Formats: sequence, structure tokens, C-alpha cells
Amino acid sequence: MGLSASEVEQAVADAFRQEWGRVVAALIRRTGDWDLAEECAQEAFTAALRSWARDGVPERPGAWLTTVGRNRALDRIRRRANERTKLEALSVALEQESPPALPAAVGDASEIADDRLRLIFTCCHPALPLEARAALTLRTLVGLTTAEIARAFLVPEATMAKRLVRAKDKIRRAGIPYRVPPRRLLPGRTAGVLAVVYLLFNEGYGASAGGDLLRSELSTEAIRLARLLLALMPGEAEVVSLLALLLLTDARRSARLDANGDIVTLEQQDRSRWDHEQIAEASALLGGLDTALEPGPYRLQASIAACHATSTAADTDWVLIARLYETLCLVMPSPVAELNRAVAVAMADGPEAGLALLDRLESDGALRSYHLLPATRADLLRRLERWPEAAAAYGHALTLAPTEPERRYLARRAEEMEDRRKCSG
Repeated sequence: MGLSASEVEQAVADAFRQEWGRVVAALIRRTGDWDLAEECAQEAFTAALRSWARDGVPERPGAWLTTVGRNRALDRIRRRANERTKLEALSVALEQESPPALPAAVGDASEIADDRLRLIFTCCHPALPLEARAALTLRTLVGLTTAEIARAFLVPEATMAKRLVRAKDKIRRAGIPYRVPPRRLLPGRTAGVLAVVYLLFNEGYGASAGGDLLRSELSTEAIRLARLLLALMPGEAEVVSLLALLLLTDARRSARLDANGDIVTLEQQDRSRWDHEQIAEASALLGGLDTALEPGPYRLQASIAACHATSTAADTDWVLIARLYETLCLVMPSPVAELNRAVAVAMADGPEAGLALLDRLESDGALRSYHLLPATRADLLRRLERWPEAAAAYGHALTLAPTEPERRYLARRAEEMEDRRKCSG
């Protein structure tokens, strides 16, 4: 008995989340053509909808999709009459079996055979602007839509589309190699790669759109890539710190939603459900760092995450967190870091102090479409029992929230504020 249409669609959707990056990266390595690789990967997933309904889901969906994509790419190249020389060279490569497996022990960069790591380093070439490096990798490695990436970067979709096109054109024109660079070139490429891995993790930990808040496969992939980077650059403080940050943050994942899929705030989470093995591993990583070194942005953020890894919410050292955020805003200025600092200051010094910082952020306008800005304002107003203003702020945040769990949470809060306003009035 064949699968139902909904079962096939779900299987293909699951395969897309888990295998898109592997398929595209493998096709880019084989063809050297980014657009062709993406197009043929998409055709492979479309073909899966038909084939899997008839034949069932293959035992290795990724291998099936890569083979179909490879064959589609070969067909495309064959139809290009002016590329016969290229056809002869590529035909040999495309007929080979699946790409070599990642060795058990990762040593020199030349030993790394993981196509996705090659893809990240190619996307993060210093010839590309930093925002384009991260966006291109999220598009090709993860399969995020242009709209999803635009939301992650807080820019219009049209702006992000232009960035992606320009980045691909730059790679083609400049002949940027598809490889992990030699060790001597790694320092100049590290910041961009770490930014990509961090953005990938964040998209999994707090999705930019859709019905689900969590996309755990993305967070898992980011942690895997961070481990690979650490194996490639052992002892590099910011690489160590990034892995620690991801482990500390991901440790809270299972407690973030309740049985109904609704958000549980950090303050209310059942901390016994946190992954304490990950917390211990992260603590050991941070403990091994040289304290004499000036902390970079990931070490500062990992230190903040470590402050939250307490037995109870009441034990959280908000004064230290506020101080760490102040330093972070100097080391790596960003409006989101300033927003988080405002939260920490509010917890350390009172809601009024946090609201004063929010006023400055709102006047700047950089976060005008970011739902967590009015949501934070609403929470501070709630703590001050200013119910009408809190209800309005929650309502504003609700119009900007990108995922269904966040919308449900904000709607409940707005309704609660309205009820309290009526009772107090």
C-alpha cells in the first residue's frame, strides 16, 4: 500500500530540512555552478513528491536526492551545446558515487571532506561583504527562503534578494575556490564563518517564520559545524566560545515549549529539563580559556549564557549580565544587543531603567519591525502594572511576531492585560 499524499509531503518536507544543505553542497562541488546546483536540488525534491508516492521513501533520502539532482545537472549540461569540453570533464565527476565520508579524526584543512564546511568557507570568503556571506550560506546550506533570511537580518526582502545575486556573481567573477582554505588563511575567514554558524543556530532556536518556533535540526547542524571548526582551529578562543554559547543555549531547548507547543519564558522554565551534560561541557570549554585575553563577542555572549545556567531563576546575577552586555555593546555594537542590555538593566535596576534604554532604541528606528522591541516594552509595563499601555504594546508586538507560538503567547498576554485593566478600572 502506497503512502498518502500528506505522508509523502511530510517525508519530503523532513528530507528538505535535513538534506537540503548536503544535496546543494554536493552539487556545487561537482558542477561549480551555484544556480544550477540550487535549481537541480529543487527539481530533485519535486521529483521526490512523485516518485516516493509510487515507490515509497528510500532508505537514504539524501543519497536519492543527490543522485537525482546530479543526473538533472548532467542533463542540463548535456543540453548546452557550447560546453562540450566542460561536459567531458564533469561527466567523469558526476558519475562517481556519493562524496567521501568525513574522516573520524579531523586534522589539517585538506583532510576535511565535508561539503557543507567547504560551502561555508566559500561563502565566507573575505571578498564578500559580511552580511552577504551569512545570507548566502543560509540560502544554499539551509534552504531558507529569501524572505526568511531578510527577516533574520531585519532588511526588506528585495534588498536581501539583491545581496544574494551579487554574492553569487562575485564568486563566479572572482573565481573564489570551493574549499576549506589553508591554515595560514583561516584567521581572516573565521569571523564570517562564526557569524554564519551563529545565525544558523539562531534560526533553529527561534525560527524567523512559520508554525514552529524551533527547528532543532538547524540548531543541531550549527553545533556540529561548530565542533568541526574547533577541530580545525583547536584552542581558538572565539571558536571555543561559540561552541560553548551554542551548547548553553541549546541546553534549554526542551523546556522552551509546553505540551501544547506554547512558549514557556526563561523565568518559568523547568530547569530540571535542561540538558545538564551540555551545560557541563560548555562550562569546561569556557573554563579552559585564557582569562588574560580580551574577551571577544562570542566569549561575552557565552559568559552571559553561563550566568543563566543557574538552578533557579532567582539565582541569576542580573548585575553581572548587565555589565557583560554593556561590554558586548562596545565590542560588537548592535541594536539587538542593546535591547538585551535593556532587559538586563531592567532586571538589575528596575523596569523604569530598562524603559529609558528602550526609549533610545525606539527613537533610533533600527528595530521598528522587530517584534521583541514592543514585546519587551510590554513586559516592563506589565511589571509596573501599567495595564493599558502594556496591552497596547503586546498588541503591537503581536502584529510583528513571525511564528505561531509567539503570536499565541503575545495574544494571551494582551488579553490578560485587558482583563487586568478592566478589573482595575
